[in-house]
Amino acid sequence: MIKGYQSELMDVYQKIRANEEKQLRERRAEIKALYPQILELDNEIHKLSLKLTMTILKANTTEEDIEKIKDEITNLRAKKCEALVERGYSPEYLNMHYRCNKCQDTGYIGVEKCDCYKDKLVKLYYKDSELQEILKDNNFSKFNIDLFSSSREDSREKYSAKTNMKNNLNFIMKDFIPNFSKSSDNLLFYGTAGSGKTFLSYCIAKELLDRGYLVVYKTSDELIRALRDIKFNNNEYLEKLLIDCDLLIIDDLGSEQLNDFAATELFNLINRKLLKKKKMLISTNFTLADLAKHYSERISSRLLGNFKLQKFYSDDIRIKLNLSKR
Repeated sequence: MIKGYQSELMDVYQKIRANEEKQLRERRAEIKALYPQILELDNEIHKLSLKLTMTILKANTTEEDIEKIKDEITNLRAKKCEALVERGYSPEYLNMHYRCNKCQDTGYIGVEKCDCYKDKLVKLYYKDSELQEILKDNNFSKFNIDLFSSSREDSREKYSAKTNMKNNLNFIMKDFIPNFSKSSDNLLFYGTAGSGKTFLSYCIAKELLDRGYLVVYKTSDELIRALRDIKFNNNEYLEKLLIDCDLLIIDDLGSEQLNDFAATELFNLINRKLLKKKKMLISTNFTLADLAKHYSERISSRLLGNFKLQKFYSDDIRIKLNLSKR
């Protein structure tokens, strides 16, 4: 996990607890003003609880001494609850009201992260992925395999567009996503425009984000602008985000303006991700031969040698979708 997320989440929990403590003080002040005898009972319970702790720590304490104090606390708690309920309050009115009772809003149960911690982390990941809105309509639940032709229209291809996409999906759903934390696979989606590459990338992003992985999506043009920001504005946070995220999706590789700066920084990014074993998913409309021609041998050799190649082909799915909505 990127260190910044840990401190950000701890700040979130600190603010939650501070707010809960403030509300408890306000509730106690209210009861003190209206029913001071109830607050006296609550204060006596706190004193006895402290006494119980000190008694347990004493070397010569008997079990009888401990049980006697426990009984006193139980009786006082019963009286306090009855008094609160008689006056229309919840019996828990003078207790802390935690949002998560399992970890008492600390984020941890012992040394293990609480489920609420993981939920908050996923929300932060969604925010930084910049995909929160688009993934509402671009995910596996909206995937329509019937948009792909079942006819083998191109004799050069081994499968129909539908069968080819089913094969791609089968690998993604049964291998890539379930084994994401163990596998070292990077993916290269290549093929014609509108053949489902970006949509499937979105589907993968949502699935992994929901499982608690940090996914960052950039078009190739956005990525070059980000690399420029890192280089010339010393944007360390953005650099860490791109390098350390669990999956970096680079969409539409080849559409960026390629110059010496872009080529150098793109190579450096891909190489650093490979060395750190942080995964990438890159999509392009180029053929594999076009990739080798367009990019330097340093870049193309890494794309073709360190990525699992998945080919896409179909009539333009976006046109079909648009027509189906009319």
